[in-house]
Amino acid sequence: MIQTNKENGGNRPLIAHLAMFGACAGWGLMAPVGKDAMTHGIDGLTMVTFRVAGACLLFWLASMAIRLTALLRGKGNDGTEHVPLKDKLMFIGAAVFGLLLNQCCYTLGLSITSPINASIVTTSMPIFAMLLSALILKEPITGKKALGVMMGCSGALILILTSAAHADGKVGDIRGDLLCLFAQFSFALYLSLFNPLIRRYNVFTINKYMFSWATLLLLPFTLTHVSEVLSAPIPAKTWWEIAYVVCIGTFVCYILTMIGQRTLRPTVVSVYNYVQPIVSVGASLLMGIGVLKATHALAVVLVFGGVWLVTKSKSRRDMEKASKRNC
Repeated sequence: MIQTNKENGGNRPLIAHLAMFGACAGWGLMAPVGKDAMTHGIDGLTMVTFRVAGACLLFWLASMAIRLTALLRGKGNDGTEHVPLKDKLMFIGAAVFGLLLNQCCYTLGLSITSPINASIVTTSMPIFAMLLSALILKEPITGKKALGVMMGCSGALILILTSAAHADGKVGDIRGDLLCLFAQFSFALYLSLFNPLIRRYNVFTINKYMFSWATLLLLPFTLTHVSEVLSAPIPAKTWWEIAYVVCIGTFVCYILTMIGQRTLRPTVVSVYNYVQPIVSVGASLLMGIGVLKATHALAVVLVFGGVWLVTKSKSRRDMEKASKRNC
């Protein structure tokens, strides 16, 4: 028995790494798959509605399955977590910034710009997280962090200027790039404002409430539009692509991310952001829905370099520990 426990403990980091790789690869593939679906039968608003409402249903079903399994095993606890009314209401704000603004802006941006641009922009999130942490959590901004922000902003600016010059869906569109950029800002703001809340509960409780509030807030504005879109025939391929975005790109990837974050350091987790554009670029080129230009390569180097500098910089906690050791 002891040997088995050791083996499980030894496998835990490997499982965490595989989970993070799978999540980021799934998100990377979601960009070209989602883009293809939004050019063959549906639009961005319909995709957002399917993604939010579909994931909401899946997380509630998963939560019910976990509860049923616990009851069948005869455990005193049925596996559910008690959430006070105050926290249930706080999940409204978390849903707005972490899901509605994030997913709406990203999906609508993806429907306009190229999947390559959208995936490159997603790697900028740690830079926004650093800036907001400095403003909200009073994290220090070191020279390395400042240089990283400048590099990342330069990369994003190159993408935007390239999109403005070409105005081509395969190269990029400035409106879509800016929407995808705002989506990353929104998610970084969600992490900064609601970090204590999301640390209190497990992945199913968090997403169950967040997706529920997001669905309730979104459906009144999109239900009529979605009904009109669904009244026209939609190709079977598009339905499969929607299923991938909802089931894999949202539900499974969110779970895999939580598995990775429980074991790996935040700096290690952030490095896996680099997997997304690599997968997205490859899939986009193979599907013929993206064009890779020299400016894309330069933007990738600047954004990746900026994110690497930001994640490698010391946090306030690291500085305080170093100061105590020196004393």
